[in-house]
Formats: sequence, C-alpha cells, structure tokens
Amino acid sequence: MTKTAWVFPGQGSQALGMGVDLANLPIAQEKYAAAEAILGWSVLDICTNAEDKLSSSLYTQPSLYVVESILVDLMRDRHQQPDLVAGHSLGEYVALYAAGVFDFETGLQLVKYRAELMNTVAGGQMTALIGFNREQLDAQISATPDVVLANDNSDGQVVISGTPEAVESVIAAIKVKRAVKLNVAGAYHSPFMEPAQAQFQKALDAVPFTDALVPVLSNTDPTPETKAELLKQRLSRQMTGSVRWREIMLQLPQEGIENVIEIGPGKVLANLIKRACSDLVVANVSTMADLPA
Repeated sequence: MTKTAWVFPGQGSQALGMGVDLANLPIAQEKYAAAEAILGWSVLDICTNAEDKLSSSLYTQPSLYVVESILVDLMRDRHQQPDLVAGHSLGEYVALYAAGVFDFETGLQLVKYRAELMNTVAGGQMTALIGFNREQLDAQISATPDVVLANDNSDGQVVISGTPEAVESVIAAIKVKRAVKLNVAGAYHSPFMEPAQAQFQKALDAVPFTDALVPVLSNTDPTPETKAELLKQRLSRQMTGSVRWREIMLQLPQEGIENVIEIGPGKVLANLIKRACSDLVVANVSTMADLPA
C-alpha cells in the first residue's frame, strides 16, 4: 500500500477567498458556525472581504485553522486517511486535529489564545533569507546575541528572528541573495516569546490530549510520535523553538512516505517538498475542486 502524508501550511499562506467555495457544504457550515461561536466573528466574512484583517495574526491563525480543518473533514468524508501528518508552525495544530489528538473546538480555542498572545509581543523582527551559505549563516547567528534561526524551511530558505538590530547585523555580515522582512508583530519562534509561551502553557496544561491515530512529525522534534504526553510537550516548545521543516521533509521518505498532500491555501510546502525530495508525489487540496471524487 502506498503511504501518504498530509501536511498543513501556516501563517503566510492565507489568501482572500480561501474557504468561501466550501460555504454551502453541510460539514463546512457546521464548522463555520462553531468557529463563530468561539471567535465572536465570522471566518467567512474575514476571508471574503477583509484582506487587511486577514493579514493580522488575530484573524489569520484562526481562519487558517478553520479552513484547513474543514478540508480535513471533507477528505475524511471521501474515505481519505493519512499515514502520517505534519504542519508548519500554526499548521501543526491542524495536523494534531487530523490525527485525532483533540477535537475541532479544542484546537480552535488553543489557536485563538495563541494568536492573541503572539499579537501582544512587539519590537522584534523576522526576515526571510533566500540564497546563502549555510555554514556562514550558522556561524554568524552563533556569534550574534539576540537572534536565532526561527524557520529552517529548506537548504536555501530560512527565517531569522530577534531584535531588529541583531537581525540586520546578521544580514550585513553574510552574503545573501535576497532578504525579505516579514510583516509580523514580533520575533516569533525565538526566546523573545518566552513570556507569551509561559501564559500559553497554562491553557495547554488544562487541555486533554489523546494519543494520535497516526504519527505526527512536530516542528520542534521532527521524529514520528503518537503519544499524547510527548506531542503536548513538543507543542509547548513550539512558540519559542525553531520550525525544523527542512528536517521534517527529509524524514518523510525515511518513514516510507511516497505521496504528500498539502491541505490548505497555496503551494508553499508542496514546492519546498518537491525541491527537497524529488521522488515524492506531491499534490494540493486547497479548494472543493481539488478534493478527490
């Protein structure tokens, strides 16, 4: 039997109009209504005509979680099941939902609180770097206080996070083809998130996790795991830890995965996987038209 992984994108993949084509499906209607009761606002309204809000973490993160979770439900409704799951940053919450670790409402409440806490952190900077020497970059980060590798996305694309001065110092000291400052409020996936993480931990401790139905590759530990307690520990480190996506991708063929389906808007993860693991068959499910018959 061919083994398939489902992967879920995070913040940055959102797009105006996402999830709108699902609005008339009963499964989606139920989830959108449940989400509005928890959030106090309509995901469909935000995704339809509020591009300015959709770019804000407060709205982006819950909206992505809701739309991607509905697509998971629709895949299941068509008798599709993964053999392994993984998600990029916020996408890890959808991966845990897809693996049966918690229910939709529990995951959304966590994502809502996560977004609120992350929105309170200001003063940091995140910059994507494309085209660089890995050894040179690693050495410069090690030699520079107040900056870390936040997203290790691939051999040729990473995100560094820290104080604006430290981030700019690293960029100035290395050869980089392109540097793109991200439109985010703070230095996410870095030690600067420790106060927010400490608050989030209290909410996480109160939530029961269930053993996963399929292995999960976590951002902070890209090895397969199904035990509820360990998955919660990994998630608790995510806000301050690096997103180790490059390692997650390389782990997929090691686990016997042959097919990968990116579930959610855009093709960011699919394109990364195609370049890193050219033998894998990669597809996307972002709209109703992409769903299997």
